[in-house]
Amino acid sequence: MTTTAIKLDRRIRVLIHSLGLSCLGGAIFLQILVFTDILQHGYFMAVENNPAILTFEITLTFFALIYFLYMYQRFIRSIK
Repeated sequence: MTTTAIKLDRRIRVLIHSLGLSCLGGAIFLQILVFTDILQHGYFMAVENNPAILTFEITLTFFALIYFLYMYQRFIRSIK
């Protein structure tokens, strides 16, 4: 591989890891907000009326799930 290809590959990996960790961090933050609301009111209700935002949220959720499974598998294999 050339130096340019290696730099591009590294940048893509950094971008994917940044996006993945941001999605996981956002999911943890949202979960804390939901649990706090449940503790205060006894329930949590959310409605999203914008289909574009809903689609984007679902896409990011699937990306976070795939990223989490990838990192979990990578971690388990590094222990062996």
